[in-house]
Amino acid sequence: MPTVFRVLFVCMGNICRSPTAEGVFRHMVRDAGLQDRIRTDSAGTHDYHVGSPPDERSAHHASLRGYDLTDLRARQVQELDFERFDLICAMDWENLRLLEEDCPPQHRHKLKRLMEFAPEGLADVVADPYYGGDRGFETVLDHVEAACVGLLQHIRCKPNLQEG
Repeated sequence: MPTVFRVLFVCMGNICRSPTAEGVFRHMVRDAGLQDRIRTDSAGTHDYHVGSPPDERSAHHASLRGYDLTDLRARQVQELDFERFDLICAMDWENLRLLEEDCPPQHRHKLKRLMEFAPEGLADVVADPYYGGDRGFETVLDHVEAACVGLLQHIRCKPNLQEG
């Protein structure tokens, strides 16, 4: 039985950046034929939008690039997530800090910023587009796509995923 690698994407409310990252990464994983080896989810550090679909602007801009977010629903990070997931990718420094506050010490090595996997020279964070215009949602997609390519490469290098 192949090992399954689990990735959780985290932003504040889980309606813009983290569901976009989940949708983009899920698409890349499927295109790579690794959907049985890599699982993805998203969550928010706050409970503002639990049960809500992604922001309409996020879903619209994602769909223009071929990503489907329609089945996603917001949820808040839970204590069990720190154990269940192999990698937890925060969208920015503030959400990383909040995750670090709640994360048990034995799981802190799993916490990263998504942009750590992006090519050098891009932003350090995936900026929150919520209060901005269309350009912000396009920038989120640009950054998420670049980082997810690196993230997939990083995960593919894991010895357990090379088997089979």
